[in-house]
Amino acid sequence: MSEVAQKPYQWLAWLSSAVLIASAVMASLDLYPYYVIGFMISNTMWTIVGLLWRERSLVLMNTVLTGIYIIGMIVK
Repeated sequence: MSEVAQKPYQWLAWLSSAVLIASAVMASLDLYPYYVIGFMISNTMWTIVGLLWRERSLVLMNTVLTGIYIIGMIVK
């Protein structure tokens, strides 16, 4: 059985996922605005991962989500 090649910057993807999960926990505990800031950080990190991996879907989704969180912070 051959090994599966890892994508570069895999550690950044794992860190981004950890921040995203921590933000979801904070959201479930209603720790506003900390969870919104955590979501913005994790989605920005995922945008960077998407750029490094040249994955347009990751870049688009996480850029839009980051924008939504920023608008939500401004409006609230």
